[in-house]
Amino acid sequence: MSHPLPTPPGGASAVHWNDPARQSAFEAWLAPLAAARGLHPASLRPASADASFRRYLRIDDAQGASLIVMDAPPDKEDCRPFVHVQGLMQAAGLRVPQIHAWDEAHGFMLLSDLGGQTVIERLDPARPQEAQAWYLQAVDLLIDWQRASREGVLPAYDEALLRRELQLFPDWYVARHREVRLDEVQQVSLARAFDAIVAQNLAAPSVYVHRDFMMRNLMIGADGRLGVLDFQDAVYGPITYDIASLMRDAFISWEEDFVIDITVRYWEKARKAGLLGAASPSGWGADFGEFYRAVDFMALQRHLKVAGIFARLTLRDGKPKYLADTPRFIAYMRQTCARYRELAPLLRLVDQIEGTQAAMGYAFGRV
Repeated sequence: MSHPLPTPPGGASAVHWNDPARQSAFEAWLAPLAAARGLHPASLRPASADASFRRYLRIDDAQGASLIVMDAPPDKEDCRPFVHVQGLMQAAGLRVPQIHAWDEAHGFMLLSDLGGQTVIERLDPARPQEAQAWYLQAVDLLIDWQRASREGVLPAYDEALLRRELQLFPDWYVARHREVRLDEVQQVSLARAFDAIVAQNLAAPSVYVHRDFMMRNLMIGADGRLGVLDFQDAVYGPITYDIASLMRDAFISWEEDFVIDITVRYWEKARKAGLLGAASPSGWGADFGEFYRAVDFMALQRHLKVAGIFARLTLRDGKPKYLADTPRFIAYMRQTCARYRELAPLLRLVDQIEGTQAAMGYAFGRV
């Protein structure tokens, strides 16, 4: 997850390097590129913050245009998945950063600049009518991406990965952040809930999954066309994941009627694209209600995972700003669990962890 930063007044002085050796390697890599492409090293400045160890810088050229520099320390970040998925998305017709130069050994990359504004900066939860066109364009991007899917090209989003993600919730959010030790009964309730979530998600047809498809990772181009960022963790797995990520966003929430409206439009397009066959065992191609249930369960998987990730970012990586959005995820969890009888024990457990009580099927606790 990344987000753009305002342009600082200090130019290159605003770019801080913790490792002088890495700074020297960067300057040695940039110098010939700057000469060949007419780049101005003095214009180098932060472009966005990232939840990983990767960061992005912006640099200007002689024509007044800008490019993006990726700084990804190779001992912490592997750029090869980024390059691989970039090629897949470009082949699928999506607008993604072009790779102009790549120093694989040091983890430096020069990319085209897709713009300085993400879609989320244009959105107001109180004005869904103004957001609809952006979401419909995002849905079209998602359908194009999924139509290009082929098995064996990306890592499998299989049961092992699903369970590793879910385990982030008890390990980091519950035990480390909340400092709650689950008793045997609570552990059994959580394990049963995880079994139900994993079983539902494994039943979904498999497609290419961006894995963080949300408005914070979609950039608005000068022509209004959206560009896609933060795709390096893409996998091959449940078709429900990216639409769940889009509509149950980590950083902005919508009323249920708007969520349903966009989701059903996606469902119709997915059916027409042959991504959800009416004859499939799930029946999702013929029954939107069943599909929406599957999206809910996939979203719950993501909410549990991200709550754990945000706690880990705070406690391990010293990035506390992400944890401020945790109440949104707890609210999402309660809303979903209150809707399905088999998830009622998980709702009670979440209330116990948060120290709150459910009211009329919903509860909004403190974090």
